[in-house]
Amino acid sequence: MLVLRSTTDFFVLMNSNQEKTPSFPRENSDVDLRRQEILQKIRRLRSRTRVGFWATAVFTIISAVAMLEKRLIPPLSTGIREVLGPSPPVTLISIALVVYSFSALTLILARMGRGSNSYRGWAHFGYLFAFYCFYYYAGELQENFWAVFISGLTILCLESYRVWNYCVEEIKRAEENIARLDRQV
Repeated sequence: MLVLRSTTDFFVLMNSNQEKTPSFPRENSDVDLRRQEILQKIRRLRSRTRVGFWATAVFTIISAVAMLEKRLIPPLSTGIREVLGPSPPVTLISIALVVYSFSALTLILARMGRGSNSYRGWAHFGYLFAFYCFYYYAGELQENFWAVFISGLTILCLESYRVWNYCVEEIKRAEENIARLDRQV
C-alpha cells in the first residue's frame, strides 16, 4: 500500500512513472542551435535592408518642407541675422554642394567595392539638411532646391542600394548554410 504524505510526494510519483523523453544526439542539438542562430541573422539582415528607406523617406519629408519654405518656415529675425553674421555667398555654397556630392558618391562606391556593411545614410542626411539651411539663410533656397534634392536623393538611394545589396548577398549565404545543415541531419 502506497501512502502519500504531501503533494510533493504525489508529483514525484507521477514523474517517476512517466516515460523519459528521448534526448537527441548532441549533433542534432548543435545543428538546431546553429540553425536558430542563422535564422536570427537572416531576420536582422532583412530588417537592416529597410534602414535606407527610412532615411530617404525622412529626407523627402524635409525636402517637402524646404520646397514650401515661404509658407511653412518663418523668416529669420534681424536679431538672429546680426548674431549669425552675413551668409556665405551662394556660389561657395553651390561649390561645397558639388564637392560634397562628388566625395560622398566616391566614398559610397568605394565602400560598395570593399563590401562594407555599415550604413552611413544618416550622416549624409545631416549634411544635406545643412545645405538646405545654408541656402535658406542666404535667401536662395527656392532657386537651389532641386540641386540639393537631386544630389541628396542620388546619394541616399545609392547608399541604400549598397546596404540592401550587401544584406541580400549575406541572406543568400545564410540560406545556403541552412541548406547545408539540413543535408547533414
